[in-house]
Amino acid sequence: MRDDPTLVEQIQRDLQDVRWLGPEEIRSRARRRSQRKIVVATVVLAFAGVSAVAVAAPRKSPSPALPAAAPSAAPTRHEITTDALLQPTDLPQQVEVRLSDSGLGAPVQLDYELDDCRTSQGRSDGRKMSILSRSQTLMHKQSPSVATQSKSVLTQDLFRMVPEAATQLFTELDELVAPCAEWRSVGQVRTAEGIRTMEAIHRWAVVQRGFAGDDAAILRDSLTAPRDVQTGQPLGDDPSPMLMAIVRVGDTVSVLRARAGGTEAELVQLAVAAAARMCAAANPPC
Repeated sequence: MRDDPTLVEQIQRDLQDVRWLGPEEIRSRARRRSQRKIVVATVVLAFAGVSAVAVAAPRKSPSPALPAAAPSAAPTRHEITTDALLQPTDLPQQVEVRLSDSGLGAPVQLDYELDDCRTSQGRSDGRKMSILSRSQTLMHKQSPSVATQSKSVLTQDLFRMVPEAATQLFTELDELVAPCAEWRSVGQVRTAEGIRTMEAIHRWAVVQRGFAGDDAAILRDSLTAPRDVQTGQPLGDDPSPMLMAIVRVGDTVSVLRARAGGTEAELVQLAVAAAARMCAAANPPC
């Protein structure tokens, strides 16, 4: 029979000597421990409050009042939306938008014939660049049953430009047009008798100013009917002058090209309406 107790037996003997606490004593000790935790937490918070007061104590005078915020400036507009263009209701006749386009960095072209006139004399075309542009063509509104092709009533190009360039477009307009006060244009024309060399005389002039927006001008091209260079015979009668309105509102410039046969008075009215619409895109705002 062995005399050495096993580990289990030794633990059992040791446990017989342990005094276990009764339920009431256990609950009493738990309550005292909870009260000590509350006291410690209260002391910590008290010290935290004293520390906060100590840190804040050196400030003896109120901080200077911040200056009142200045009213924010109007945001700079960039995109040209369609509401900045002429609307069909701005025209006296019924029209609809049939063609529209937009782009970045487009040149402000007044008339390609005017460009040819200047470059044929060794001059620059005089175009200025835009930041972005939006264009539209307004056509006669017709019934869907009408099969004939619609005719253009008005084309409009609306540009956003660097403000200095927009202003220079008008201050330099007379100088731009002056070399083309009378210019002979020569080209090939296909007729019933075949291809013939024809010539026409263009006469550009700035005929009105300052009637709309911040700047405005009417550019007129009075031209003769094409004339056969060999025979001197004209091809029809002299056409009506080609008219163009240029309007500036802030940093936006609109170029309006009227239909053939339109009058200067009609174009001025459309330019005034265009200037009012351009306020939706201009910087500074109207």
